[in-house]
Amino acid sequence: MDNFRFNRRLLIKLLCLIIGVANAQNDTIKRARDLGISFEGVTGVNNSITDVAGVEVGYKTLVEGSGDLIRGKGPVRTGVTVILPKGKTDKSYGASWFSLNGDGEMTGLPYIEDYGKGYGPIGITNTNSVGIVRDAIGEWSFNKFSNSDYIDFAFGLPVVAETWDGTLNDINGFHIKKEHVWEALDSSSGGKVMEGSVGGGTGMVCYEFKGGSGTASRIFTIDSVQYTLGVFVQANFGRRSDLMIRGIPVGKKITDLEAIISEPKRKDGSIIAIVATDAPLLPGQLKLVAKRVTHGIARTGTFSHSSSGEIFLALSTSVPEYDDKWMKEQWSVVPKWKLDPIFEATVQATEEAILNALIAAKDMDGINGNKVFALPHNRLKEVLNEKD
Repeated sequence: MDNFRFNRRLLIKLLCLIIGVANAQNDTIKRARDLGISFEGVTGVNNSITDVAGVEVGYKTLVEGSGDLIRGKGPVRTGVTVILPKGKTDKSYGASWFSLNGDGEMTGLPYIEDYGKGYGPIGITNTNSVGIVRDAIGEWSFNKFSNSDYIDFAFGLPVVAETWDGTLNDINGFHIKKEHVWEALDSSSGGKVMEGSVGGGTGMVCYEFKGGSGTASRIFTIDSVQYTLGVFVQANFGRRSDLMIRGIPVGKKITDLEAIISEPKRKDGSIIAIVATDAPLLPGQLKLVAKRVTHGIARTGTFSHSSSGEIFLALSTSVPEYDDKWMKEQWSVVPKWKLDPIFEATVQATEEAILNALIAAKDMDGINGNKVFALPHNRLKEVLNEKD
């Protein structure tokens, strides 16, 4: 038995070497548009969720060790992502959510469902680290914004979502600590956002290629007023045969580069999407926006497997006005019959964010010699340029 295990490990390493050479990626991380893939709509400056004024993104990425899994020691391929809709403040934002398939977790939703608001940072991490990330966001918020130990609503009810990275990561080792979350929060910023195998997306797999973190944005106009919408995804879902890119069945054309996994998992992954916009919307309208993420995901080919957790949050940084006594709340919103540009922007940005996550990712090995290969750029361009 020991000889069998040794030979299996050796075989896996040899296969990784052979396939890895054949699938060498460019050193410079690219986005979908860099490969000549065209999309509808006009993007913001950074083509990122941070194009929505005030939104910040922060990461902490943990990549440590190699070889056999030793629970609590590694290998570690995980991290945490934080999205701060109102920057480093405890200011509220209108919010709503939608679950396409509930085989996953996103905390803080009962409050959002009943009151239509969220407060403070949003976290995304691996399945087993939701609790520690929630507590760390709460403690960070309390220390920053509370005036006393009695008034502690700055702790709030943090929104933290997850996808499962146990194919590559020692997920039961609980490697995410509060300090990692605080580092992500303190270092969050606007501007350009890293994509691929970073933050909570570090160990994720999408369409059986390496997945992870991705983002995109759209600018649209309603009655001469310009608005911005951005989407951030943690992509960890889909089967290879389902993958479609701009209507082309890429997954059926690139059938090699199969992940090398010593013990294949028994379920599909998940996707978390956060949609942010500066368009003034009621919580009920934001729920409609969250639902439209579904169409963006569908454009990439998936039909949402029963074991995939797909949960989406939509928020607006535009807030209601209050009288001087905080006794009256007044909303100014886009009417129902003007919502189509917002829906369209959501679908477009979601699709592009997923593809950005796939294209930015690189080959990654993890526990027990498991290895997942990145979507090969040159092969992808060949497939997309094929003539019928």
